[in-house]
Amino acid sequence: MKIVADAYIPFLRGLLDDVAQVEYLAPTHIDAQAVKDADALIIRTRTHCNQALLEGSKVKFIATATIGYDHIDTQYCAQQGITWTNCPGCNANSVVNYIHAVLTTLYPTHLADKTLGIVGVGNVGSRVAKMATSLGMRVLLNDPPRALNEPNIPFKTISELQEKCDIITFHVPLSSETHHLVNTSFLQACKHNPLIINAARGEVCQTQALLNYSGDVVLDCWENEPNISLPLLNKVKIGTPHIAGYSVDGKANGTRMAAEAVCQFFGIQKTITIEVPGQKGIPYCVQAESDALKAHPELFESFRNHYPIRRDNIVY
Repeated sequence: MKIVADAYIPFLRGLLDDVAQVEYLAPTHIDAQAVKDADALIIRTRTHCNQALLEGSKVKFIATATIGYDHIDTQYCAQQGITWTNCPGCNANSVVNYIHAVLTTLYPTHLADKTLGIVGVGNVGSRVAKMATSLGMRVLLNDPPRALNEPNIPFKTISELQEKCDIITFHVPLSSETHHLVNTSFLQACKHNPLIINAARGEVCQTQALLNYSGDVVLDCWENEPNISLPLLNKVKIGTPHIAGYSVDGKANGTRMAAEAVCQFFGIQKTITIEVPGQKGIPYCVQAESDALKAHPELFESFRNHYPIRRDNIVY
């Protein structure tokens, strides 16, 4: 069995080499020729699994070591009988740590006076809510799909968040409903010029709308990554290179889940274990990461691929 794997997925190298032929390639080198004779792919968001990549290949299974899966053409895969899986919740605590660092950096005092709106209350959003509540913040939850099925939970409408919130953070998957959810009309409807935080997908926020916005913005995810808008980078209070979920704990979880999925699909009996390096309790300085990106935006991809060890200091 042959696996083509993203060479930058942490902790993956050597995990499956005893049960498969594994070829490790940079995302830019994972093309149709490279995957032609592969049985499985282990990838990240940089690899778009669509007809252009997969047509004529032997690929039967795709594991993305990420929460998101909008880089996988699920309809094409279904038509071709290709099974795929993602890793929901793998780096949820990492994103919570990121949001905690952002909040405490920008609001070192008086956080308890703030109202936080959370759009998307899944694995990440629900834990952000617990964290914010522990800081004494008032928290308003918005999740239309869950609201339809869970009427006993006091979900709020987007309009209520726009009216009442000082901060709105987004933790939604990218879909036709969430693409450019934050646009000019959305921002104009906000009563208090809330801080906008996007640690979900870049296309959730429209670049031009954010450029014209008079309130503050924090971005970890950007449109057109890695070729991000430099005027927007200069505008944001904190801007990071899509690393909110990049704690070493979250990376290890995603890699383990992806490797286990491959084993399960192909009937391979193997226990996947990863020893997580680094020391917990070291403060996370998100401002330093923002300063580095603003100084060298051309290194966006390098910052991601060579991200230093960061442990999860908060677990919810």
